[in-house]
Amino acid sequence: MIRQLTDAARRDWLRLARTENVGPVTFAQLIARYGEASIALAALPDLARRGGRVSPLGVPTVDDIRRELEAGEALGARLIASCEADFPDALAALDPPPPLIWARGDVSLLHRSGVAIVGARVASAGGQRFARGLAADLGASGLVVVSGMARGVDGAAHEGALATGTVAVLGGGVDDIYPHEHRGLYERIVEQGCVVSESAPGRTATAKDFPRRNRIIAGLSRAVVVVEAELRSGSLITARLAAEQGREVLAVPGSPLDPRARGTNDLIRQGAALCESAEDVLRALEGIGGFREPERPFAPPPVCEAEIEAVREKVAALLSPTPVSRDELVRATGARPAVVLAALTELTLAGRAELLPGGLVALV
Repeated sequence: MIRQLTDAARRDWLRLARTENVGPVTFAQLIARYGEASIALAALPDLARRGGRVSPLGVPTVDDIRRELEAGEALGARLIASCEADFPDALAALDPPPPLIWARGDVSLLHRSGVAIVGARVASAGGQRFARGLAADLGASGLVVVSGMARGVDGAAHEGALATGTVAVLGGGVDDIYPHEHRGLYERIVEQGCVVSESAPGRTATAKDFPRRNRIIAGLSRAVVVVEAELRSGSLITARLAAEQGREVLAVPGSPLDPRARGTNDLIRQGAALCESAEDVLRALEGIGGFREPERPFAPPPVCEAEIEAVREKVAALLSPTPVSRDELVRATGARPAVVLAALTELTLAGRAELLPGGLVALV
């Protein structure tokens, strides 16, 4: 069910999303279990204690949330929750979606079909020229170009699509301009396109924010095109996330003598479609349907504390730093899925486990 949050419910939604150890998966499970963010917030201390936490869980105060909302309002940005109709269908279709996003600029672009163009920060002149031209051609075909506003390929892609529509996804807040030489580009995107972030306004991006940013870049797009990338590259992470999300992945081939072509050539070797022009992208998109309308998750079957207590430490003992499927934990323990998931939620809130997208969980 899609619903519009009241001001009070929006504050609770944001407060739950900003709580320590509550990522998108844990957030989705808490909402599915309790229905309302306010009820989940009230349950957090007891859940964390059951999971083995001794110190209080870090929950933002009402004043913290008020300051974030005021900072976003001062920028002219909008906060959109994943349960609301204005939340992009492409992101809402993720399992799970980000609980909320901040958007600054033309929000209507988030509801149009998008293609991500990503690649090396230290890109060649030829790579930047190709990205700029590809973005312009895709924009002329009615597609919105999505990227991360980084140096090199990202910046060139935004430049090429400014006239037709582009979305920049940032790791920091919607006002975190990085690199600094892209200030002019950022201001033009705010004026002509849209800037999106999962982080609070005023937040400066750190290394752990970029995987979340890459997931949103892929999530907003029907296809991801990698122009240049070395073998160990954030662009390849975006491509992997896109493949996991069921999006099309394309790569631009390059010379084997250029390290920036190794990542893209390897993607092609692994099955990514070859991209030499916008026609290749449009051909890859043929026959792909739209995103299904997201449904609010059903509340899981009720579980009692005795059931969770009996399985919690068994689940904890089965975890390792290598992510494992939650289904595997269900098979290993023989417990009901709802009981295992409830135990994992408590362990996550206690800081002993991490619930990951894709149905995985890892030891912290």
